[in-house]
Amino acid sequence: MNEPLPHPHLLLELDALRDKAMAADSLNALAFSMANDLYPLLGFHQALVFAQREHSLELLSVSGLARPSEDSPYLVWLRRASRWLASQVPDDNPVWLTQEAASPPQDIAEGWNEWWPAGVWCIPLHDREQERLGLLVMLLEQEPPAVFRDNLKGLSQTWCYCWAALSRRKGFRRWRPKRLQMLLVLAILAALLLVPVRQTALAPTEIVSREAQIISSPIDGVIARILVRPNQTVEAGTPLFALDETTLRSRADVLSKEVAVADAELLAASQRAFDNPQSKGELTLLGGKSQQRRAELAAVQAQLKRTQVLSPRSGVAVFSDPNDWLGKPVVTGERIMRVADPAQPAMLIQLAVADAIALEPGADVTLFLTAYPLTPLKGQIIETSYQARPSDEGVVAYRLLASIEGAPEHARLGLHGTAKLYGGRVLLGYYLLRRPLATLRAWSGW
Repeated sequence: MNEPLPHPHLLLELDALRDKAMAADSLNALAFSMANDLYPLLGFHQALVFAQREHSLELLSVSGLARPSEDSPYLVWLRRASRWLASQVPDDNPVWLTQEAASPPQDIAEGWNEWWPAGVWCIPLHDREQERLGLLVMLLEQEPPAVFRDNLKGLSQTWCYCWAALSRRKGFRRWRPKRLQMLLVLAILAALLLVPVRQTALAPTEIVSREAQIISSPIDGVIARILVRPNQTVEAGTPLFALDETTLRSRADVLSKEVAVADAELLAASQRAFDNPQSKGELTLLGGKSQQRRAELAAVQAQLKRTQVLSPRSGVAVFSDPNDWLGKPVVTGERIMRVADPAQPAMLIQLAVADAIALEPGADVTLFLTAYPLTPLKGQIIETSYQARPSDEGVVAYRLLASIEGAPEHARLGLHGTAKLYGGRVLLGYYLLRRPLATLRAWSGW
């Protein structure tokens, strides 16, 4: 070992070690290579790789061990010895230390005599900013040859480059907050939880009219024709839809003939009453029957007049696709459409029970329309429902009605969006934990 290795052989070995360092995919893999791969060249007793952690060193790898995790007396002493070793290497140049020349403290000297050989070769590792990354310590009987020390500079630079690259990729592992820093962060978080914020909730919303009249079926029947288109402007008296008249007209024709028959029977009985006193008793019965048939005919004729439904006011016809109604049987009072005033738009908000917050009339609302997301609408709540009911989507929700400030052109009936409702001020901690606490109480019964 006293004789220098042949230069070609040494360079080939060092070049192979550089390749292994460049192939390391983690800092632990690099430290393992540094601690074990130099043994064929130096034959050291042991190699130790330390990582710089602010004012202390952390043992990453020990030659011959996969992980230095055991809490042995040697490793306990090594933690103290590493701090002393770091103080003996002031710059980025390798240092050869012997117990006689370094004069370590008594506790370090006692451990040195028990576990370490005569000398220690320390190779510091620094990044480009000359900040220490780690320390490679090799336990040797004598100082390495000069030819080896000179040629090891290139390999140590490769180690520094790889170490810095792997540390940047996983830099968060290098930072370990101090206890004071953790307490400060916790105090800041606790203070933030006490900051008052305005409670808000999001809910699907549709623009409707505050003045809308429901148009329902006046009689039982089948929709024959829809006479207007969805969102069509109508005036008072405009025909909206018509019911099928086939059954009613057939009934009216039958009743007309029955009335004629009843009148003929009544006339014949009246003529017989002059000669036959018994026919006078039939006059009252036949007269009542004739009046009954006339009343039935009048009722059917009145229903025929109601088969065509007219708009009671001016506005916009609001309903779904006309094809959904054609040929559909309806009953008296079933809603077909609405005639709404487009000059008085409002927000119809479906606030789900799970998202409900304390809201009072006058609370602020901001509506973000799907068609116009950059031009929100402002308003205030003017009406709230007492009871939650399933919406068209099957979600149990409260029905809220809110006004719309001004007369924006894009506030058209039928547009949908998401409304943001503003409640009272609460603590940020309550705002963040309200729903988890409600879920916990519902699940646990606490």
